[in-house]
Amino acid sequence: MLERGEWVMFRERIPRGEYRKLADSFTGDAFDADAIARLAVDAGMKYAVLTTRHHDGFCLWDSGVTDYNSVKSGAKRDFVREYVDACRRHGLRVGLYISDKDWCEPGYWEPETYPESAKRLVDNLHAMVEELLTSYGKIDVLWFDGSWVDVGRKKVEESAFWRSGELLNRIYDLQPGILVNNRLGLDADLDTPEQHVTASEGGRGWEACMTIGDESAWGFSRHNPVRKTPGQLIRNLSKAACGEGNFLLNIGPDGRGSIVPEDAAVLKRMGEWLKVHGEAIYGSERFDITPTWYSQGSCSRKGNTVYLHLNWWSSPGIVVPLFRHLPRKATLLTTGQELTVSHRSNHRMILGGLPVLSPHEAMTIIRLDFDREPELVEESDHAAWLAGDA
Repeated sequence: MLERGEWVMFRERIPRGEYRKLADSFTGDAFDADAIARLAVDAGMKYAVLTTRHHDGFCLWDSGVTDYNSVKSGAKRDFVREYVDACRRHGLRVGLYISDKDWCEPGYWEPETYPESAKRLVDNLHAMVEELLTSYGKIDVLWFDGSWVDVGRKKVEESAFWRSGELLNRIYDLQPGILVNNRLGLDADLDTPEQHVTASEGGRGWEACMTIGDESAWGFSRHNPVRKTPGQLIRNLSKAACGEGNFLLNIGPDGRGSIVPEDAAVLKRMGEWLKVHGEAIYGSERFDITPTWYSQGSCSRKGNTVYLHLNWWSSPGIVVPLFRHLPRKATLLTTGQELTVSHRSNHRMILGGLPVLSPHEAMTIIRLDFDREPELVEESDHAAWLAGDA
C-alpha cells in the first residue's frame, strides 16, 4: 500500500491503530494470480512462495484467528486461495511464507512485560499454520521468517519461545513430504542464506533468497532505483545450481498487487536463458573444480556429463586443468557448436574452436560428455605442475 518497503510500520514507528486502517483501502484490484503464475513459468521457475503474512500481521486468507485479513477488509478476497489454485493450474509447486512474529502484539517486543500477548502471539502462529496446511491441499514448501526475539537486548532462545519442536511435528503430521526452512529456531530441511549464494555442506538442502532490487526491497518500493540485471541474477542462479541448491528470487508486487513491467522483463530474460541452458541447472549435482579453476567459472554435473559455467570468456580456447580423462564430446551448449578437445601436460584439457566473443552476454555454458565417471587429478605435490608433472 505505502510502496516504500515491507518494514515501513516498524521503521517509521506507525501506531498499530493507524497502520491497520490501511487494510480498508487495500483492494488488490490488479492482482491476477494466473498472470503471475504464467510469468513464473516463463521465467523458468518450478515453484513459487507467497507471503501469506508478513511481520505486520496482515493475513492474505480468511483466517479464523484474526479479522485483520484480506477477506474481512477492503479486498474481500482470499489471495492465498487464488495463488494456490493458479500455481496448480500452471504446474508450479506450491510454497507458503508466514512470518513467525506479529509486530502488532506488544508481547513480541516485551514478552516479560506482556506475557499474555506473548502467549497469544505464539498460539496464533500455531493456529495459522494449521489453517494454511489444512485449507489448501498439498503444500510443498513452508517458509518461516522472523524468529528472533530480543528481551532487554538479550537474545531469547527461539525454538523454546515459539514451541518450534511441537509446531514442526504438527507440520509433518499434516503435510508429509513438505519441506520446511530453518527460520523457526530449528534446522528443519532447508538452510536459507539471504542476499548471498553460499552453499551448505553436501547432503544438506539449501535455498538462497534474494531480492531483484535493493537488499531492503522485499516489499515493493516505488523509488528503488537499484535493480539487478538479468546477467547478475543468472550468475547467482548458476552459482546456486553448482552448489546443488535452489535460488529463490523475490519480486514485490506494487500496492495494487501487480508485477511492475521492469521486474517482469528481467524474469522473462532469465527464462529465455533457461530455455537454452536449463539442463545445466535443473536437477544439477555438485562437481567442484573451483580450487583449480578459480574465477573462470564453476561446474554442475548430471551423471557422466559435466557443465562448465563460464564467468568470463577466453578465445580461441579455454583451458581447464586436472581432468584425468578427456570427454568423448564437448559442446557449446549456448549454440550447439561442437568443440575440439585435446590434452597437454598437467592434465590440461584444451577446448578449442570457440568464437571470438561469448555467445551470451550473461553466461555461456559448455557441456562435456564422458564415457566414464568424470574425475579430477589430486595434486599430492602442489608444486609439481611447475615442471609439468601434475
